[in-house]
Amino acid sequence: MIGIAGGTGSGKTTVARRVAAALADSSVAFVEMDSYYRDHVGLTMQELHRVNWDHPDAFDVDLFVAHLDAMSRGEPVEKPVYDYTLHARSAATVRIPKCDVVVVDGILLFTDERLRQRLDVKVFVDADADIRLVRRVKRDMASRGRPLEEILEQYVNTVRPMHLQFVEPSKRWADVIVPRGGHNTVAIEMILAKIRQRLATTGAPHIPMVPEERRKHSADALPHPATREPTA
Repeated sequence: MIGIAGGTGSGKTTVARRVAAALADSSVAFVEMDSYYRDHVGLTMQELHRVNWDHPDAFDVDLFVAHLDAMSRGEPVEKPVYDYTLHARSAATVRIPKCDVVVVDGILLFTDERLRQRLDVKVFVDADADIRLVRRVKRDMASRGRPLEEILEQYVNTVRPMHLQFVEPSKRWADVIVPRGGHNTVAIEMILAKIRQRLATTGAPHIPMVPEERRKHSADALPHPATREPTA
């Protein structure tokens, strides 16, 4: 189990996907911690806007831990699907089958001891605050349909304070700290080398080195076949 954490917009998802894409000879599952937001059924939109989504308590860690344990035993799980427009858990799920490697991505992934204990390799992706903010604004406006004023208000009120209180300190738990995110191919190769070493001890398929040309396009290779479309 490979855990990849870092601040919002740091590039951790790019790193996670590049790592997953490089493991073409092994079965890989890509799991986002964001899928495990608590379900706030019954709250009004006004009440939902007051929820601190950047605090560790915003996540259903019990369910997340149970699913990680099941995957470590080689059992399939039904990963939740979170609807960001409705701020609620969807009735649909994504089935994660048995796999050799689980790549887990989450801003607050290292803040909970139970989660840390279940990760064989812990990676923290670092980036300057201004770069992270620009990336978050672009993402939230493009994929979540949120207005700029609302994005900046949330960033100032909760995202930045929670980053300083929880996310930044959590890097001390990392085995590897990656600056420059998905563009740092040297760091990604180091991570892959560690994964190869662990897989070799478990008898999983050998993972070849990633050719330079393939590295340039690996980020576009996902979603991985193990990550399927939601099913009702």
